[in-house]
Amino acid sequence: MLLTCADPLGRAYDLAMLDLDGVVYVGPDAVPGAAEHLAAAREAGLRVAFITNNASRPPSRVAAHLTDLDVPAEVADVVTSAQAAASVLADRLGAGARVVLLGGEGLEVALAERDLVAVRVDADADALVTGYGPQVLWGDIMRGAVRIRDGLWWVASNTDASIPTPYGVAPGHGVLVDTLRRFTGVEPVVAGKPARPLLDETVRRVGGERPLMVGDRLDTDIEGGRAAGFDTLLVLTGVTGLPELVSAAEAERPSYIGLDLRALREPHLAPEESDGAWTCEGWTARSTEGRLSVEGRGPEAAWWRAAAAAGWAWLDAEGEPVDVDGVTPPVPGSGGGAG
Repeated sequence: MLLTCADPLGRAYDLAMLDLDGVVYVGPDAVPGAAEHLAAAREAGLRVAFITNNASRPPSRVAAHLTDLDVPAEVADVVTSAQAAASVLADRLGAGARVVLLGGEGLEVALAERDLVAVRVDADADALVTGYGPQVLWGDIMRGAVRIRDGLWWVASNTDASIPTPYGVAPGHGVLVDTLRRFTGVEPVVAGKPARPLLDETVRRVGGERPLMVGDRLDTDIEGGRAAGFDTLLVLTGVTGLPELVSAAEAERPSYIGLDLRALREPHLAPEESDGAWTCEGWTARSTEGRLSVEGRGPEAAWWRAAAAAGWAWLDAEGEPVDVDGVTPPVPGSGGGAG
């Protein structure tokens, strides 16, 4: 259920944990307005952490990329699933433990940071860790799979099924995890979203008594935030559109919905229900005979909140998503009506 926050979110929460791709940037470019909105939120006192499931890049490289996009970031502001995986390993095994590394530079740096010793796949080891690494050899994966099957403890940085690349969406580390899981019959300990370790690692490193998870993906960012017990903000600058939003299971539903990171600077009103209709700041949404309709005039973000509430009510009652074909959200900045 969507929440009401009378104050701007950046005042009500003391830490924003920001997913990166689709929230702060899309590929090499900043999301329009992201730098301005984050600067304003920081000036108002909000701490910001940049978190990513990508285990291949060390935090220094991520911070440099953000700074190049006019989003100033220190290395300490960036937390990766590689760092979370290293903490999971170190907390159980202690400093000096030997860990088979099947991944990229980000994992290698994270292991060294926690005084863990990265070893080759055929060396004596206490555990094995995997992460996205396009240069990992298939032969090493085969040997690692056998060792996992034979009992070597396995930690996976994340289970993302796909990743964006310059040549299109490509298989992510989750594809390898699924292959190893099916071959070995073993479930890894997962460090990245939607599992909890990455968010716990972020709070441990950056601090914050009342964190807010901010993301564009329902099945990683929002589900992960909810699983960790944090309120969540969905922004619509990434992969989530209306069909995905109205199809969200209970565990994937955000506390707040905003068009972009401007939402950190704004109060939020939740929709109110009356006679099966959901109203929010001038918009009224209904699900009638399996079809969604939204009428009225008001802020664009409120359109999405009303639509989400009506869609979720239908899904919960009927067990299937409402039909959104032909439903067109308002154009940002228009303030106009949409059906």
